[in-house]
Amino acid sequence: MQPRDLSSHAAYEAGRGIEEVARELGLDPDSLVKLASNENPLGPSPAAVEAIRENAGRVHTYPKASHADLTAALAEQWELSPSQVWLANGGDGALDYLSRATLDPGDWVLVPEPGFAYYGMSARYHHGEVSTYRVSKDENFAQTAEGVLEGYDGERIVYLTSPHNPTGSEIDLTEVEKLAERTTEETLVVVDEAYGEFSEGPSAVELVETRDDVAVLRTFSKAYGLAGLRLGYALVPEAWADAYARVNTPFAASEIACRAGLAALADTEHVRESIETARSARQHMYERLEAPTWQSAGNFVLAEVGDATAVAEGLRRRGVIVRDCTSFGLPECIRITCGTEEETRRAITECNELLREAAE
Repeated sequence: MQPRDLSSHAAYEAGRGIEEVARELGLDPDSLVKLASNENPLGPSPAAVEAIRENAGRVHTYPKASHADLTAALAEQWELSPSQVWLANGGDGALDYLSRATLDPGDWVLVPEPGFAYYGMSARYHHGEVSTYRVSKDENFAQTAEGVLEGYDGERIVYLTSPHNPTGSEIDLTEVEKLAERTTEETLVVVDEAYGEFSEGPSAVELVETRDDVAVLRTFSKAYGLAGLRLGYALVPEAWADAYARVNTPFAASEIACRAGLAALADTEHVRESIETARSARQHMYERLEAPTWQSAGNFVLAEVGDATAVAEGLRRRGVIVRDCTSFGLPECIRITCGTEEETRRAITECNELLREAAE
């Protein structure tokens, strides 16, 4: 007995953790700086940590009430009905629910290249097919409706990422609307706003309120600092309301995740500080990193360093972990997560020294 043929399925390449690297290099984990996975350097909200402690003794019960409470809170925040909020085990879980609700075997999705690998992975898991459109370095990674439509051929789902990972570029709301207007009525435009809190632009949730062919993804992993709890959600058109109960796993988010999410949602000061930290770190990198960078609306900056694998390895040996973007099809670029002021300064200093040595 064997699993089905999975040869066409790519494995997701997650950034390596501090403990892994520390063991490999024989270093103290506390001496390392991890700026590879776009995690929140401030950690979770203290209110969320307290909620986790307070509710640890309740994990023997299913999260019915907490799930409903968090759904209601998010619906209020986004001015939608609770049935339009699909809680999930991380943003990738929400992607799976949208795939289940939309794709029949053999249906196609359109994904950005470079981009988040799980868009295509989720489609293939649900027996779909994947085509791509380019987010081109030659065009400074600009995202436009015309650029997406160049690759469009009637796919059932079109994925947009705004801010885009790993480049940090955004797509204007007018372009999202233009794209939705010019795709067929059988196409769902999904706007992944995992990094949306760090952007100063409007959310595509405005279109969810008025259209039946646009959905938005959001997560608690980034600005809210709850990556380890795996909590995300989709905001879907009102016409999709009853589909959630038919495609979600029972109790899609845990009791601890929901309670922590509620506390984090209410801690607006922690979110504000997280956003300010990211914006400050971005500016430091633009001004002080001795390598070309691109303006980013996320909590990371893409930098062109020549041989990305060599630079990422050199930085790792100096105790700074960044993301080699070769797996994104950008072998000359690294992505540096926005850290604390101290972490960001160290990353810039070590990177600059390494680049100077390579140039000598």
